[in-house]
Amino acid sequence: MALQDIAGEIRTGLAGKTFDGSLKFDCGKDGVIVLAEGSASTDDCGTDCTLQLSKENLKKLLTGKLNPMTAVMMGKIKISGDMGVAMQLGKLLG
Repeated sequence: MALQDIAGEIRTGLAGKTFDGSLKFDCGKDGVIVLAEGSASTDDCGTDCTLQLSKENLKKLLTGKLNPMTAVMMGKIKISGDMGVAMQLGKLLG
């Protein structure tokens, strides 16, 4: 699955939900997905918080097969920037 497709699924999932700030899923050579202003895009830009992870781990995170806290502790996700924004992600995924 391409990041464009994943971004489309995220846009659908965000419908009717609020998210303050901006967050980037940085999947390295596979590209990025940026959550900002109630939408998801594959256009790279500066954000309040960045999560570095593989595309495979992003898919697992979004489908609930990867616990965010466990993934951070195991080094599968690296977080930089505003941790408050990262914490909001749990509400969106839940």
